[in-house]
Amino acid sequence: MAKLEKAGIPTVLIDFEDQIHMVKEWALAEGVPKIRFLHGGRVVPGPEDVDDWIEPMLEALTKPLTDEEKESGRWEPSRDRVLFEGTLDEAQEFYQQTKDIPRPVYAPMAVYTDGLPIIVPTEERVRAMLTGTSHQPDELITYQADITGILTGQRKKGEVVRFQPSTWRTATVEQVAINAVMAGCKPEYLPVVLAIAESGCGTSTTVFSSQWVCVSGPIAKEIGMNAGCGMLNPGNPANAAIGRAYQLMAINLGGAITGVNRMSSIGSPFNMGGCCFAEYSDGLPPGWKGLNEEFRFKKDESVVMAMITEGGIEGAQFSPGGYRAFQKSGHGGIARRLDVKGTPGPHNWLEYLLPGLWANRTGPRTFIMVHEMAQHLYEYGFKSKEAVYEWIWEKSLTPVKDYRNYSWPDLTTDGWMGIERTSGKRWKELPDDYPVPVAGNMPSENRIIISGGDEELCLEISGGPIGSNPVYSVDAWR
Repeated sequence: MAKLEKAGIPTVLIDFEDQIHMVKEWALAEGVPKIRFLHGGRVVPGPEDVDDWIEPMLEALTKPLTDEEKESGRWEPSRDRVLFEGTLDEAQEFYQQTKDIPRPVYAPMAVYTDGLPIIVPTEERVRAMLTGTSHQPDELITYQADITGILTGQRKKGEVVRFQPSTWRTATVEQVAINAVMAGCKPEYLPVVLAIAESGCGTSTTVFSSQWVCVSGPIAKEIGMNAGCGMLNPGNPANAAIGRAYQLMAINLGGAITGVNRMSSIGSPFNMGGCCFAEYSDGLPPGWKGLNEEFRFKKDESVVMAMITEGGIEGAQFSPGGYRAFQKSGHGGIARRLDVKGTPGPHNWLEYLLPGLWANRTGPRTFIMVHEMAQHLYEYGFKSKEAVYEWIWEKSLTPVKDYRNYSWPDLTTDGWMGIERTSGKRWKELPDDYPVPVAGNMPSENRIIISGGDEELCLEISGGPIGSNPVYSVDAWR
């Protein structure tokens, strides 16, 4: 649309009325700030909705662009290095200022923070933070390796990172350090925060979107991250500050504003203060790779996985002692369901989760499991994570006639006119009994992370990592 507008050809964008702020943001990013916009209805029946905007749409498409509408150019955010000068109390008040966001929020939202008090980023504090990296303060954040992602597309090493959701924004090492100070980070955390910045700090929209950060490799122990009991709970300084830095960068470097361009209807508790934890590499079964090795890094290299998961989060927590009774002696409800009553383990406990994994949502899954449960899968016969991914993917095969009853495929199949990957045929041409995978296009889209304490628990998160290379080197930013 932007290309047509710049060529002088009128276009019109149809979206919901409460999305107008997001449309304006997109138009600014694409250099067509005066694009024509019509409102669609969320609840009005389709035929009536079309009747409301069909004539205005035809008029908008046939009426020549005005001189004002032909104006182009992108809006650039202020590059002022110093935002405020005054006392610490005055600075805290400055950073806590809010702005009223009309429909659909109808409430004030913080301009520079996540709504909570921050550490004021004074010159001295930022200078101290920058001792955590060898990179220069005025250096732009660039990709440290070739990468392919859903939000980023294909990017080459050395290319400048454009922050989400306002994709015209760039940032320097110093600007990242400022947000790290605000979040409460220590200088030794900065390489991790810089690696997160390389992801662009995406936020997604509409769905139950949660942003997660998982650190893999030696740096997790070096900076004292929690990979054990309660790793998602408050209390660990590194986990908390690094997770918060993601959200502050999304706000200050990406321009993410709830109700303007961050339109998740409910939001997610994992975004409130950020969500960051470490992989428990010592708990990996023999032959199972850590996240760093899964993405072709070495075992002694440190990486960050930046995840945006777009669905729900479900915890498979078993009754006290129930899981161990199932594995040790084949007793309890789990054993009865899987028809192994009286048979000692190891058993494949993933079988117990299968009925609910894709009950309401298609797509890959990220499993965060404690080391004991991973060990049982290994003893059962899964000698690698890849073997688990393959098993999950094969178990997800579903006849097309049932696949049609999910909500998301109406969108992901291009209205059933797209090409189904495993057959090479159009979706509409497939017979009802043709099996299609519900767990992503390929087994490797699923993910297993070993973390947490000693109790029997596995989190299943709808959605996998973003793209084929969602992992960023921490060592490159030391």
